[in-house]
Amino acid sequence: MKCILTLLIFLTIHKANSQHSIPKSIQKEVETAFSYYPELKNTNIEFRFKENIKKSTMQAQPTFWSLFKSRKNRKYLVLVSRKFKISGKKFKTTDIEEDILIGWFGHELGHIMDYRNRSSLNLLWFGIKYTFSDRYIKEAERAADSYAVNAGMEDYILRTKRFILDKADITERYKDRIKKYYLSPDEIMLLVKEREVETDAVAN
Repeated sequence: MKCILTLLIFLTIHKANSQHSIPKSIQKEVETAFSYYPELKNTNIEFRFKENIKKSTMQAQPTFWSLFKSRKNRKYLVLVSRKFKISGKKFKTTDIEEDILIGWFGHELGHIMDYRNRSSLNLLWFGIKYTFSDRYIKEAERAADSYAVNAGMEDYILRTKRFILDKADITERYKDRIKKYYLSPDEIMLLVKEREVETDAVAN
């Protein structure tokens, strides 16, 4: 009985201290992505499945009411589409290869890294511009990619992009969107080289 009580207390404390809410079916992949972002350890982030996300597979955003709190008490939500379409056929997102999912999650956490440095007013303006400006969509998506690469996730990000760009069954329309708004594989490798040069300069 004492052992059971101790276990319940431990689980209660652990749950109270946990800032990340993750569905069990994607927990391993999400936690791998989180391991590249120690800055987000104490950031309140919930991953939640949604039946359909327009024009996307995942979407990161601050919750509305948390915009009225301080930055450190802000809460973020990462919506994950349960299914995605390839040539008109629906597939479960959880059936995608592990490394590809990790790359996707890493990109979304890159968005949150960007959001956490913004004021609430700036984030509201960000949402408006993202909705109506192609130029701003490109800026935001490339920023998220850059955060992921600078965190050391380039291998995962490249796997995700190659999955999309090289897969014959994925529509050209979706591929064109990736090419238009996100960093290309060549640009990612350039960022990696720049990061390595900066690291060497600091070390010397």
